[in-house]
Amino acid sequence: MLNIGCHLSSSKGFLAMGKTASEIGASTFQFFTRNPRGSKAKDIDPHDAEALVTYMETNGFGKILAHAPYTLNPAGSDPKVRDFAEMVMKDDLMRMEHIPGNYYNFHPGSHVGQGLDEGVRLISGLLNRLLSEEQTTVVLLETMAGKGTEIGRSFEEIRMILDRVDLDGKVGVCLDTCHVYDAGYDIVNDLEGVLEEFDKVIGIERLKAIHINDSKNPFSSHKDRHEKIGEGSIGLPAFSRIINHPNLRDLPFYLETPNELDGYAREIEILKAARTW
Repeated sequence: MLNIGCHLSSSKGFLAMGKTASEIGASTFQFFTRNPRGSKAKDIDPHDAEALVTYMETNGFGKILAHAPYTLNPAGSDPKVRDFAEMVMKDDLMRMEHIPGNYYNFHPGSHVGQGLDEGVRLISGLLNRLLSEEQTTVVLLETMAGKGTEIGRSFEEIRMILDRVDLDGKVGVCLDTCHVYDAGYDIVNDLEGVLEEFDKVIGIERLKAIHINDSKNPFSSHKDRHEKIGEGSIGLPAFSRIINHPNLRDLPFYLETPNELDGYAREIEILKAARTW
């Protein structure tokens, strides 16, 4: 079964997201832990969270993915910016334990002129302060397109962070198809080669989730503008290969395309139809 979902609003609570996912043919979903451009988070209703866990078990859901706010920069040059990122991520990981055993994804950040090594040091240091043996959530580093001083534009940069994290079993990678294509990894013409490189540099076992998005930009543009599936420069044939690849097919896929719910439902239907085995 293709384990696929999309980004959903958390405004009506956890259980509502699970039911909305089912209504559009999804078996997982992604959500923001709080305002994606701010810091405010709704109070957790433990009964609502427990109801979602039960709903997921009953309806055969895969792991769901919480996304950190875009405003976080763990590699920032300003200590206040870094402190804000740590405060938010610490709170988010505590909140995630209400829906145990799932994923939490974040953008590694931008070094804003400090240099890659310093950025990597700051990101890994934050993770080492936050991660614990007791937590059930696995934290995922997202592959990035390479705008400006973004960290995570290459598999090597992701590996540099992972190598400095003490609790290896609590971290993994979320591969964003738009981002890696824009970063210069040719998943259209050489998916096999890209995955072999990922395995060589990072280890395929560390790949836990896929953001499945087309791109408005040409290959290796180092930008980040998502497009609807099949309407961008990646194209539907490439996505058919991605969802059917033996190293990827059992992972959860999360749509972040410019869509409303009806659009997501169509994309889910299209991708399910492209599943060949």
